[in-house]
Amino acid sequence: MDFALTDEQRMLEETLTRLVADQVSPEQRRAMLKAPSNEASPLWHTFAELGLLHMPFSEEVGGLGGDGTDLMIIMQALGRGLVPEAYLFGLVMPGQLLALCANQAQQESWLAPLLEGDHQLALAWQEHSARYDAFDITTQASQQGDQWQLNGRKDVVMNLENAAASLVTAKLPSGKLGLFLVPAGIQGISTHTYRTLDDQPAGDLSLDNVTLPPEHCLSDDVTDALAEVLALGRAALCAEAIGAMETACDQTLEYLKERKQFGLPLSTFQALQHRMVDMHLHLEQSRSMAILAATSLTLPPQERDYKMAAAKAYCGESARFIAEQAIQLHGGMGMTEECYVAHYAKRLVMFDHYLGDSDFHLETVSEQIGTAA
Repeated sequence: MDFALTDEQRMLEETLTRLVADQVSPEQRRAMLKAPSNEASPLWHTFAELGLLHMPFSEEVGGLGGDGTDLMIIMQALGRGLVPEAYLFGLVMPGQLLALCANQAQQESWLAPLLEGDHQLALAWQEHSARYDAFDITTQASQQGDQWQLNGRKDVVMNLENAAASLVTAKLPSGKLGLFLVPAGIQGISTHTYRTLDDQPAGDLSLDNVTLPPEHCLSDDVTDALAEVLALGRAALCAEAIGAMETACDQTLEYLKERKQFGLPLSTFQALQHRMVDMHLHLEQSRSMAILAATSLTLPPQERDYKMAAAKAYCGESARFIAEQAIQLHGGMGMTEECYVAHYAKRLVMFDHYLGDSDFHLETVSEQIGTAA
């Protein structure tokens, strides 16, 4: 099968590579992380000007009609530079749910400004007791006259502190899974925001008798749409991990060439060469799985989810392996904030936990193999 990029995709890759190199150096990244979160960053405005915010969405909702490969190219570039912008969690995933579930008026109010870079959103799907199962939830939605009332709690809501609104999943009286748009600051919500290990903004969202008008109910059965968006998110995460793994490998090899022991560069020691080879083997095998994930988004749901689970599980294990090897080969300095590979290691370790860890996805693969047998 030919996996060569088109001319347009190569141009996209080159443009993003230059952009990340120019605007997301280690010092610039630290400044971005310290900047106030109440307004869009200059880099986010640059994304909007270049059409990157429109790229992953269909032309029917105002996007550029990019496919899984286009999203893979973008996420790999963001991963290489550890770009701190919430491109996946603040734009792609909530935006795709709006594209799938919202009516035209709701899209004009929330999706159109999102694609223009005027605000960001968050997707609140995860709960404390569900262990990555998006459909095992306790948050309840009940009707009070012509309005809706939400009660429950969502944990580890990525990009919560920057979001103008959160898309919240809740169990309906019918037993189906509903989707609600909850604006930030509305009465009845409380948030506890924090930074994850890899400096990503996240938070816990509590809903206590949150009252919403009927137009804030986006879907009375979001099951299929949510599964599609989670699959998209997992494919995007695999691509982002490839970018981060590439840079971690490059930085580690560069360090081994520069650092000397007994008068010789560390790269001349055969045992360390073997470890670098193992890192690159994991990287290249993960790259194949990331390509599989990116090209499987349009498959039937069962086959799609099986391949996404396999890709996410393998990439998660490889990400942890490369993170651990990079730290060990750097020695004690690899644990310091000043050593930039430590930031890649933290990102790679956390990658395994976003949208389901390796154990969770291996169970999915095992169940599907057992069913097929």
